[in-house]
Amino acid sequence: MTHVIEVDRLTKRYGDTVAVNEISFTIEKDVIYGLLGRNGAGKTTVMSILTAQNFATSGDVRVFGEQPYENARVLPRVCFVRESQRYPDDAKPPHAFATAKLFFPNWDQELCDRLVDDFQLPMNRRIKKLSRGQLSAVGVIIGLAARAEITFFDEPYLGLDAVARQTFYDRLLEDYAQHPRTVILSSHLIDEVANLIERVLVIDEGRIVMDETTDATRGRAATIVGDADAVDAFTNGREVIHSEALGRVASATVLGTLTDDDRMALTRAGLDVAPVSLQQLIVRMTQRAADERRIREGALR
Repeated sequence: MTHVIEVDRLTKRYGDTVAVNEISFTIEKDVIYGLLGRNGAGKTTVMSILTAQNFATSGDVRVFGEQPYENARVLPRVCFVRESQRYPDDAKPPHAFATAKLFFPNWDQELCDRLVDDFQLPMNRRIKKLSRGQLSAVGVIIGLAARAEITFFDEPYLGLDAVARQTFYDRLLEDYAQHPRTVILSSHLIDEVANLIERVLVIDEGRIVMDETTDATRGRAATIVGDADAVDAFTNGREVIHSEALGRVASATVLGTLTDDDRMALTRAGLDVAPVSLQQLIVRMTQRAADERRIREGALR
C-alpha cells in the first residue's frame, strides 16, 4: 500500500471558528475517493490545504512525502479543480487549456479535444460569458486531460445537466482504467457518484466520521420494514441509527451485517429487508455523529 497523502492532526481555524479539527487520514495511490459531507463540513478547506492554496493552523500535511507549499517537486503532480475557479477577464477556453498544458507534464491534448466535443464547449466565447455548466465543463476538461498523479474535483458537476454529468463520470472511469491515478471527488450527489468511488471519506463539522472502502460501507447497515412490534423485537439490542413509523408499519435502519440466522429470523417474523443507499447511510451516520457531539458538549457544560 502506497500513501500519496498523509494528514496528521490537521487543524484550521478562522478566528474563533474551527473549520477542521485535528483530523488524520491517508490517501492511497491510484484509488478514487469520495470526499463527502454537508456544506461547510470542511471539505474544500482540506483540499485547499493539501494543494497549498491555504495554510493549516496546526498539524502536518505530506504529499508525496513532502510539504506541498511552494514545492516544485509536488505541485505539478497535483491538479485541483475548484468550483470557484477564476480566470482572466479576457480568457477563452483555449487560453485556460494552453496554460494547463504548460503546467501539467502529463497533459493529453487529444483527450482535451475529445472532451471539448463531448461537452459541446464554445471555444471562442470568453470564459466569463460562459454558462455555469460550461464553466464547470472547462474545469472538468482540465482535471481529466491533465492526468495529474493526484486530482481533486470540488463539486465538479455544478450547472451540468444529467447528460453532461454522466459524460463526466463515463470519461473519468474510462481514462482512469487506462491511466490510473489518485482521484478525490467531492460531491453532494452521493448516490450518483457511488459507483465511481472506491473509498469513502466523510467529514462533518471539521471531523472525520467515516473512512473505509465503499464495499465495506454498503454492508454496514440494513433497513428492516414491517409490523412495528416485530421490528422492535428484532432490533432490540441492536444499534439503530434511524427509525420511523406510520400506523402499524415501522422501519428501522440498523448497523451491522445481517447473518444467515438474522435473515431466517426476519423471514419467520414476516419482515422485509431494504438496502440502504450510500447517501442514506452517510446522512444517518452524519446525523448520529452530530447528535453524539451535542450530547457530549452538553454534558461538559
